[in-house]
Amino acid sequence: MNLFKIFLAAFLIDNVVLMRFIALCPFIGMSTDEDKSIGMGLAVTFVTVLATCVTWPIYKFILEPLGLVFLQLLVFILVIAALVQLVEFYLKKSAPALYGAMGIYLALITTNCAILAVTLENISKGFNFIESVVYSLGVAMGFLLSLLLLAGIRGRLKTSPVPKFLRGTPILFVIAALLSIAFMGFKGLVQ
Repeated sequence: MNLFKIFLAAFLIDNVVLMRFIALCPFIGMSTDEDKSIGMGLAVTFVTVLATCVTWPIYKFILEPLGLVFLQLLVFILVIAALVQLVEFYLKKSAPALYGAMGIYLALITTNCAILAVTLENISKGFNFIESVVYSLGVAMGFLLSLLLLAGIRGRLKTSPVPKFLRGTPILFVIAALLSIAFMGFKGLVQ
């Protein structure tokens, strides 16, 4: 499979949020405005790609040859947690406003199931290192796209006459469902 198809599949066709329904907590929580969405999306992108760059070689050159594949989940979670700590330290020093705006959601990157899913899928799909990095970048960019789409719609919702019983979280899930239906149109794009 060529790299463009891998990226496109991860970015649009199998979008981590809208087609696979993974990482809904930061999707809803961090899409209140575009700036927060971009900050969260870039942080997740950094952690996702870096986690792939670290976990793929660990799996291929340590766990698999030594017959320690059963430790894969534990090792991958520890790597992701360490990388999130690095991002948190960096943001705290270099972008305190973004660090404050992200609040609890920054720590939630550690438990963002999309990052763990990507690292596990890279192994299960049999991707080589470059394919794994491209796939990870596609998933992370798809996550960022989802956040920006919802942030833009939420901005419009502020001035829209939403029925009282749908205000708040219910309308967000209705919108997410409609976005998911729209993204189903990409299914036949790459064969």
